[in-house]
Amino acid sequence: MVALLVIMLVLFSDLESHADIYKYISDDGTIYFTNAPMDRNGSVVMKEKKSYQKPNEEYTRIYVGSERFHNMAEEKARRHNIDPQLVKAVIKAESNWNPNAVSPKGAQGLMQLMPSTASIMGVSNPFNPEANIDGGIRYLKYLLQKFNGNLTLALAAYNAGPKLVERIKSVPPIPETITYVKRVINYYSRGNGSAVNIDFPETRRENRIQKMVLKDGTILFTNSYLASSYGEQGF
Repeated sequence: MVALLVIMLVLFSDLESHADIYKYISDDGTIYFTNAPMDRNGSVVMKEKKSYQKPNEEYTRIYVGSERFHNMAEEKARRHNIDPQLVKAVIKAESNWNPNAVSPKGAQGLMQLMPSTASIMGVSNPFNPEANIDGGIRYLKYLLQKFNGNLTLALAAYNAGPKLVERIKSVPPIPETITYVKRVINYYSRGNGSAVNIDFPETRRENRIQKMVLKDGTILFTNSYLASSYGEQGF
């Protein structure tokens, strides 16, 4: 294990982008080292000082009373023919109704749109609650259509990117994505009063460590077999 940790530190030290390095072990024993925090269960194995990013101030006062955002989400959801409870579950999981939220990966606003996604959806200001919700709902609707109404895959794609989910036709065995899908569906089940069943595939592991680079630039070193789909060199 010590040798593995040394290898990971050496590999990450060569990256142009520096950040804290986190280690995760999934329930089935799959090991992940990544430069992006995924959930509270990760441990920091390399620490780097972070710079402070001042939040957007324009909508700070609005955040105090999120009832307006709930009404806005319901109205936009109905306009785009998406279940309002699902939209509110996504917002709860993504930003906890904070319009100024900025993730370590750069996702912004209530529905945590990445800059590239916001651009595609025509959202010029992701910190504008109405524009962010509208763009996020349209993107969620696109993913639901893309995956033939499969809620689990659509949510996984919202978090990890549609290309990866489309390639493996399953929820990626990435701790952040698995936690995210479970969290959204849990919120959604509470909202509509019925349970939603989800199945996660068994993760096959390999003996070697391989590199994965996600769509948002997050870097993973893992012994999950899915890393081989990226064509990266194993270690």
